[in-house]
Amino acid sequence: MAVTVLDRYILRSLTLNYVIGLGVMMSLYVVLDLFVNMDEFTEHKLSTVETIRNIISYYVPNLFLYFSQLSGVITLFACLLTVARTRRFNELTAVLSSGVSLYRIAVPVIIFGVATTFLLIVDTELLIPSVAHKLARRHDDVAGDQTYVVSLMRDNDGSLLSAGRFVPTTGQLHRLTAIRRDARGNLCGILEADRAVWDPMPLFPGGGRWKLERGRAVTPGKANDPAGRRVGPLQEQVSSLPRYYESSLDPKTIELRQAEQWIRFLSLSQLRELERTQPANLAAIRQSRHARIAAPIINLVLLLLGLPFFLDRSPTNVGGDAWRCLAVCGLCYVLTFFTQRLLPESGSALPAWLPIIVFMPVAIVLLDRIRT
Repeated sequence: MAVTVLDRYILRSLTLNYVIGLGVMMSLYVVLDLFVNMDEFTEHKLSTVETIRNIISYYVPNLFLYFSQLSGVITLFACLLTVARTRRFNELTAVLSSGVSLYRIAVPVIIFGVATTFLLIVDTELLIPSVAHKLARRHDDVAGDQTYVVSLMRDNDGSLLSAGRFVPTTGQLHRLTAIRRDARGNLCGILEADRAVWDPMPLFPGGGRWKLERGRAVTPGKANDPAGRRVGPLQEQVSSLPRYYESSLDPKTIELRQAEQWIRFLSLSQLRELERTQPANLAAIRQSRHARIAAPIINLVLLLLGLPFFLDRSPTNVGGDAWRCLAVCGLCYVLTFFTQRLLPESGSALPAWLPIIVFMPVAIVLLDRIRT
């Protein structure tokens, strides 16, 4: 299909309206969030320059997260505003009089929607995972000055890592305890250290080790009676004094997992890798994976729902069509939010795909009813 003058005109209008919608909606999101949480940025009584620096440091990485949440709405806004404008100023009437079908006018709009959906995929699979540890920060701890306890955090080999204090600014663990387990979950040994500093290993991407200070490996056992039977209380024996503890839990990963919604910041490949370790929150991981796959499709369904309300020959009643479009698309958006964030984490694929199951047939019926 050759690109016509009409296609270039529509695509140019779509791009302009998309940039406007992106700027307005993202700015509004930041302003509203800042208005609600301004007291958390200022509670430490920092200087004005430091407070502004913390605000910028917090919101710049979060722009990628906000975009993933608003991508479908921004695309819908740009596409519908473009079509509504051509209809309101009788441009659609002139195009139709030349023998061009309404479906042909919808082609560049849908192609543009697919292109912006690709931007969503890049954002969720590449950009958000790269700044995931920054998205885990709270408004009142942008600099990472606060320390907190690490409790039984699961490593890739099944070990459980705990620490009395984790310092995000230095990436240090104090009073480290690593409980080693076999494939069945049985206790194999305990590794302890007064302090641990992360030592990345460049030859093994994503891996590394903790350099231990006063490390000790404890082997649990039971005393034997003369008959050879294992009886008595658990006895601990220091078997070695290790200097390193190899782990996939680097400081960024530990900081990330402190966030309640940290699973939603991971890419599909990271979710699959995490799922293979059989963690305790396996249901949440599976549900997040289904939601990630369904999100681009839901954005396209949202566009197909709204488009038929404005593909009409009559230039009148644009306002009424806009309200009907808002009602139908709003129901789809609310159902998506409810199923992906408010429903219990059952691990089922149904909540993530429910908006598609419900509203895709509605979109097909509305498109079929367009009078070309």
